[in-house]
Formats: sequence, structure tokens, C-alpha cells
Amino acid sequence: MKSYREYLPYGAGLAISLIFGLSFMFTKQALDVFSPIHLLSFRFLLAAIVLSVLAMFNIVKLQLKGKPIKELLLLTAFQPVLYFISETIGVKLTSSSQAGMMIALIPIVVTILAVPFLKEKPSFIQVLFILTSVSGVFLIFIMSGNLKFDGHLAGLLSLLGAVSSAAIYNILSRKLSKNYTSIEITFVMMWVGAIVFNIIAVFQSILTGSLSNHFSGFSSLPALFSILYLGIISSICAFFMVNYMLSRLSAARAGVFSNLTTVVSILAGIFIKHESFYWYQAVGGVLILAGVFGTNYFDRQKLESKTLLKPVDNVRI
Repeated sequence: MKSYREYLPYGAGLAISLIFGLSFMFTKQALDVFSPIHLLSFRFLLAAIVLSVLAMFNIVKLQLKGKPIKELLLLTAFQPVLYFISETIGVKLTSSSQAGMMIALIPIVVTILAVPFLKEKPSFIQVLFILTSVSGVFLIFIMSGNLKFDGHLAGLLSLLGAVSSAAIYNILSRKLSKNYTSIEITFVMMWVGAIVFNIIAVFQSILTGSLSNHFSGFSSLPALFSILYLGIISSICAFFMVNYMLSRLSAARAGVFSNLTTVVSILAGIFIKHESFYWYQAVGGVLILAGVFGTNYFDRQKLESKTLLKPVDNVRI
């Protein structure tokens, strides 16, 4: 009989999809008040401060001394820095449907990169299920009727950069999990994001002559609540679980969970914003769920516990 601990990575994957799926609503709400760069700067600064306070009171354990910090800084260059910059530019220069479909390609790129860099080769049936999941996302966006291929080439290249950055982050996080705990990786990610995006935000405020209004957006309670959600739930909790999941599951099996955010965002739109529900969303959702389940069920080793790198007790939070 399997221990419940062996199912924790899958629970983390579902929780990540739920958090990131709901984050779209909070991001849109916050963008009514903040610019994209200012939103990122406040989000990661809050996350970095909260994690530092937790570490100060010994609630989370950090042991960064003597570890390969250069490799960890390389990871942070791809996520959150390059990913969020590329995604922001890409979404601005293209349509939301194009952006959604490009981001859905992350599991495929992760699977490809995992073969040479992690020596993790998925089985043929796993590849089919990964493609099934991606096809579900494509179906939803294509049938939504607002697909336009009139985006600027720079926007498409930026989205490709976001996809590549996310995929490389997945590979590096899984590799670095042998030296770092999930919370240590998350801690450094949050501080690098806070430093980089706050420098850009302040510089942007100076250029536009709005430095005196840098924090004026916090007078809006909905925007403030969105920052709290994005900074604490969507940054600290979600990225911790991403790093935790990547330390336990193969890159391909972990990466395919990202497409579940599409299902969550649809359900949130239906039950929270009372949006219409269409047949293609149901079919696409089933394809995504089938793809996620099949990718993880049909493991090439046929023994899921063999993919666990280290016991769950070693993770501190």
C-alpha cells in the first residue's frame, strides 16, 4: 500500500493549477490600477519580505552557504525575470488567444529539453498524452472565435522566449533540487524578482515623472487584495509547490500540469464571473484532464515511486 506522501507531488500539481488559474482574475483586477511592471515589483517584493520574516523567526529553514549559487542565480534569470518580461511584452503585442496557445506549448518544450539535460526520456504513450493535453488548450482557444494571427512578430518571439524560459526553469529547478530545498529555491527567486522588477519600476516612474505616485495604487482595496493574493498565494505558495513537484516528478510529468490552469480559469469564469459555458470548453477540458492523467499514469518505469528523488521529510516550510 502506497504512503500518502507519494501522492503529495500530484496534490501540489493540482493546487498549483488552481492558484495560477485564479491568478488571472486577480492580475486583471490589479492591472486596472498598476502598470504590469509595477504589479510585478510589488508582487515579488511582498513575497520576498514575507519569506524573509518567516526565515527570521526560523519558521522556514535556509542553508544557502556552500551551495552552487551561480546555478541558482541562472535559474532566477529565466524565472521569474525573463519569463515575466517576455510574457508581458508578448501579451501586449499579440492577442490573448495567441498568448494562451503559445504558453500551452511549455510541456512539449520541457519534455524535449529533459531528454538531453536530465536523461529523462518519456515513453511513446506519454508523448501522446502530452499532445492530447496541448490539443485541448488549442481547441478551447481556436473555438472561442477570437483567434487572430495579426500579432507583431516581436510579440510572437517574446512569447516564444517566455515558453523557453519556463521550460529551462523547469529543467534547472529539477536539477538543483539535489542541492537545494524547494523553499531555498523559492526564496532566491522571490528576492531576485523583487530587486530586478523594482529597479525597472522605479526607473519607469522617473522617466514618466510619476515617482511621487509610485505607491498611490494601494489606496484601492481591490488592487491591494490582488497584490496580497499574487504576492503570497501565487508567488510564495505556488512557486514553492512548483519547485517541490519538480524535485519529485520527471520534468515531463510535472510540466503537463501547467495546462490545467486553462480548465481552472474556465471554471472560475463560469462560477465566479457567471460567464457562458460552451461545448468546446467541456471537450477541451476533458482532453486536458486526460492528458495530465495519462502522462502521469503511464510512466515508463511503471513504478511511480522510482521518480522520487528524496524523501518528503527533507523539505522544510
